[in-house]
Amino acid sequence: MTHLLIPAAGIGKRMGSDQNKLRLDLLGKPLLAWTLMAAEAAEGIGWIGLIGQPLDFPTWMQILRDLALRTPVELIAGGRTRQESVYNGLQALPAEAEGVLIHDGARCLATPTLLNRCTAALHTYEGFVAAIPVKDTIKVVDDQGRIQKTPNRSSLWAAQTPQGFNADQLRDCHEQGRSQGWQVTDDAALYERLHLPVHIVEGEETNIKITTPADLKLAELILQERQTPRTPN
Repeated sequence: MTHLLIPAAGIGKRMGSDQNKLRLDLLGKPLLAWTLMAAEAAEGIGWIGLIGQPLDFPTWMQILRDLALRTPVELIAGGRTRQESVYNGLQALPAEAEGVLIHDGARCLATPTLLNRCTAALHTYEGFVAAIPVKDTIKVVDDQGRIQKTPNRSSLWAAQTPQGFNADQLRDCHEQGRSQGWQVTDDAALYERLHLPVHIVEGEETNIKITTPADLKLAELILQERQTPRTPN
């Protein structure tokens, strides 16, 4: 059984919202509902830890009642940062948890197929990141706005979630990160700091993170396309 942690504690500042963006409507459902429905439809996910701020818990509980999920969901109080929230989530994992997936609640377009692929990868890798190859040319720029170099695009990947790890190893990485005062934006960065291997698992082009109003519009189009019946050839 795979254990899934969903960080969902952020405020949508870049969305121009004064509330948690996962409350926002996407085709008649809150953003968070789409994330939870994908997790429910995936094979092997037997437990979900939903990490948020307690002020959002009444809303999350209503979403859970509306969805009537079969998979047990535990609400976990988040921290001031994503890193702190995941740390709290790891402390709340059931004792039997061996592998854990971390998936941002704002990546509400991840498909059950992607979640299944990541669940399978837990049997192969102790650490991995869902990612896609970078298509654009990337420039490294200094603080004056001057281009310093152009990395070889063939070695660049855009990181997504889910990210998957051995649960005990990830807990140890977080403990070391806290003791060293490291501030990171994803869990894989802790593995990298400690020189532990992190592999790539193929992500999805449509697995976008909802950050701005434009992302929300794009998500609507993607979901509408998925829900449009296919005409047989």
